[in-house]
Amino acid sequence: MQNQLQQDLWKAAQGPWESSVLPSAENLARARASLPAALPETGSSLESIQRHIVDDIVPAFNGGSISANYYGFITGGTTPAALFADNVVSAYDQNVQVHLSNHSIVTDVEYNAIGLLLDLFQLNRSTWYNGTFTTGATGSNILGLACGREFVLQNAAQRKGSKLQSVGEEGFFEVLSSLSLSGVQVLSTLPHSSLVKAAGVLGIGRSNVRNVCCTDDPLRFDLEKLEKELARTDKVSIVAISCGEVNTGRFATSGADLRDIRQLCDKYGAWMHADGAFGIFGRILDDSPEFATIKNGSDGIDLVDSITGDGHKLLNVPYDCGFFFTRHPNVASQVFQNANAAYLTAGNSEGPSVPSPLNIGIENSRRFRALPVYASLLSYGKSGYEEMLQRQIRLARKIYEWIFDHSAYTALPETSSKTELLAQTFMSVLFRANEETLNRELSNRINNSTRMFVSGTSWDGTPACRIAISNWRVDVERDYALVIDVLAKVAERQ
Repeated sequence: MQNQLQQDLWKAAQGPWESSVLPSAENLARARASLPAALPETGSSLESIQRHIVDDIVPAFNGGSISANYYGFITGGTTPAALFADNVVSAYDQNVQVHLSNHSIVTDVEYNAIGLLLDLFQLNRSTWYNGTFTTGATGSNILGLACGREFVLQNAAQRKGSKLQSVGEEGFFEVLSSLSLSGVQVLSTLPHSSLVKAAGVLGIGRSNVRNVCCTDDPLRFDLEKLEKELARTDKVSIVAISCGEVNTGRFATSGADLRDIRQLCDKYGAWMHADGAFGIFGRILDDSPEFATIKNGSDGIDLVDSITGDGHKLLNVPYDCGFFFTRHPNVASQVFQNANAAYLTAGNSEGPSVPSPLNIGIENSRRFRALPVYASLLSYGKSGYEEMLQRQIRLARKIYEWIFDHSAYTALPETSSKTELLAQTFMSVLFRANEETLNRELSNRINNSTRMFVSGTSWDGTPACRIAISNWRVDVERDYALVIDVLAKVAERQ
């Protein structure tokens, strides 16, 4: 029985998602009714628990990872190699915390996977081989801002001739007070909400995430505004680059912009962080004219001090998985060093110098989430991931072109140039309905088809919809036909 259940689940996760993207109301109701009101006095058999999960709970899942037509959150999917590896992770349940060469291979595999990711993103190992895996972009953004906070305050101490001070060791308030500073600010344009959340978690404060955009473009940096903020004497600054804005998928900078921002950060002792949750994947594309705008948008990211990435987006590995890179090998350990736990000290090691993850990240107890990354990277290689991303981009551009030409819809951000719109399209499609009543209900009407799922969002203060294409199962012609059929029928029934 157990083997048959495992085979059924494996087959469902492997093959095309034949049913609706969202669960039916009946399946949701049945699943909720099956949940116990209280913990039973005696336990049930393994077989009955398996049947309960497979028969009652699984039918109430959405097809977010399994369906190519789930375009809501940028969740990607789970490649076959990653799914196999994730089952191994659960079966052996390794805790990846301390590098002990004679204890387990897991830290070596994780360290190797970091190197493979650097190769995929064309980041020099000699500079960037200082990273770790996290639960996702939120965790990685916390690491980036925490390292930035440490770095800019140490820079301020040096500039003032003060003894170097560590927030990790002495405390945020104490360091600010000794340097006569009122706080740390984060300077950005259209930052993702997780970056703002990270500022709140770290005591920087959500209100200290400041917008320094151009008046005619909310995503592009105004360098005069940026320098004015960087020059403040009462605060120190972290500059956060949106390498892929969440609604449009567009990039805040080009390579030339990043060089200018880098010069300003060096001049004023600021830390430069890139939130590349999905935008960093632009670096895996070739240099053909078809993808030139995207490649230019991710160009120069190697100039920043730290980078956030998300594995459970375009890398198509399971939740929860993010990664974090930094050019500064010692800053993370100053913040996250695990103190006063002799039993967690690494023993003698042979081979490469592999850092213990608990000293460079948030968690002491960590799932072996690097193994699905490792497996999927080996399975697809550079060319496989490039081909996957090309299909996602081509589908997004094909849908955008249809929306641009359709009288019932407006492609966003608004432009009179279809050529410009398509050139800037990465893997997100942002649009609205022209009729006001339909626009207010647009995402619900699309999702009620049960054939695809989109996210409702807001653009320029009005409702909009986003189609985010990220699943490895994408088929351009098949999925294009489905999407435009749904959108056309929604428009006809307004």
